[in-house]
Amino acid sequence: MNILVTGARGFVGKNLIVELKNQGFENILEFNSDTPIALLDEYCKQADFVFHLAGVNRPQNSEEFMQGNFEFTSILFNKLKEHNNTCPVMVSSSIQAELDNPYGKSKKAEEDLVFSYQRTTGATVYVYRFTNLYGKWSKPNYNTVVATFCYKIARGEEIEVNDPSANITLCYIDDVVRALINCLYGKPTVQNGFCIVSQQDETTVGELEKTIRFFKESRKNLSIANLANRLEKNLYSTYLSFLPEDNFSYPLKMNVDQRGSFTEFMRTPDRGQVSVNVSKPGVVKGNHWHHTKNEKFLVVSGEGIIRFRKVGSDKVIEYFVSGEKLEVVDIPVGYTHNIENIGNTDMVTLMWANEPFDPQNPDTYYVEV
Repeated sequence: MNILVTGARGFVGKNLIVELKNQGFENILEFNSDTPIALLDEYCKQADFVFHLAGVNRPQNSEEFMQGNFEFTSILFNKLKEHNNTCPVMVSSSIQAELDNPYGKSKKAEEDLVFSYQRTTGATVYVYRFTNLYGKWSKPNYNTVVATFCYKIARGEEIEVNDPSANITLCYIDDVVRALINCLYGKPTVQNGFCIVSQQDETTVGELEKTIRFFKESRKNLSIANLANRLEKNLYSTYLSFLPEDNFSYPLKMNVDQRGSFTEFMRTPDRGQVSVNVSKPGVVKGNHWHHTKNEKFLVVSGEGIIRFRKVGSDKVIEYFVSGEKLEVVDIPVGYTHNIENIGNTDMVTLMWANEPFDPQNPDTYYVEV
């Protein structure tokens, strides 16, 4: 199948093309603003499906709206007609087609042209009125407020919010791409004559800013986004894509002494805390128990022994652990426990606790095993 994609280097185009290739589509005809127009004629002759994503939304003057949206679409359709090519065409429009502004008028004129083309040729058309698309490879100060907020907040730059209570509808790029690929199989979701992306999220500009600032602060407080929330999960992925290339990493506070080190990695209010414990050879750590706090230990390097004794009992239980055989050991409540490095190298243990450490309520009681 020959798939023509106009606007191939744009935000949607880039994401669509890489996923088409992931799914095994190889014959992709890419057309961009600097592609020789003669190639468009050849592409329209070969195309079995057209994704028409090219358009103008931030021109230097308002006249370019009609040129980049309506007029180029006219050229595209005329070339398809010249070759009697009635292959399906997907067209990217905007919710602003309902508004009385230069951009909206150009998109409405383009829509009218598309439906006229459908009536005269019998070709199948899929028209999407997109709203506030966001995701990786979007452009700040161009595609969406999400891109602008992510870019600037990640760099510590000031952003301006005129109305924090303003509602905003967001649509994630991965959901868009899935919807567009469904069109290849003739299975779009249609509502009131237009194709739609079913997955959309509502928020306010103020909440959007707050959420993205939370992502930036999470490196300091080691918190994690609420990944059960679809919007927050997708926004976090988007935020990470805007990190400066010299700022992918960040340091952690290592608590170091002669025994080794203990370093908290991440914490959540409802899924606990993860830490990294390094023990020097011969070192014993622990010798305490908890009422409610429970843990999981996973030795990933070195070798050691974890000992347990139920409070009030004399029986000692031992578990040998090694990085050569990854095995999680649960630390039940009511058992005093310790972990000893019995090897010749540092022993590294990943430790999960069901709750972040609270110095006001540590639930930790020293008793030797």
